[in-house]
Amino acid sequence: MSSKRTFTMIKPDAVEKGHTGAILNKINASGFRIVSMKMTQMSKRDAELFYAVHKERPFFGELVAFMSRGPIVAAILEKENAVDDFRTLIGATNPEEAAEGTLRNQFATSVGENAVHGSDSDENAAIEGAFHFSSREMF
Repeated sequence: MSSKRTFTMIKPDAVEKGHTGAILNKINASGFRIVSMKMTQMSKRDAELFYAVHKERPFFGELVAFMSRGPIVAAILEKENAVDDFRTLIGATNPEEAAEGTLRNQFATSVGENAVHGSDSDENAAIEGAFHFSSREMF
């Protein structure tokens, strides 16, 4: 059974370029309800912990530096089939391969700076949401 919640982050590149409002509007227009949201900045250590699954990958250092360089907008979203529907909305990791109208097609500039994170499973959505939000911040 799939969860009705997923986790997203609007990444530093999209926040820096002023795309936060447009991305949130598109999320809402796609039927997602925002149940938790905040602007914050991950420390280097936060980014290392959040992306620990990629620790052995060659891009890990760049990823940590990128994700800790500026503010992000973290949010928990609710909708039936939330994880799969949100992955469809954000599009492929590479914006050149992302379908027309997806968030990454519209707002990302590269594989490394791809504007939006979306959880890849119900389990990771719960883990990632709990990383950024306490239980009293989830509604």
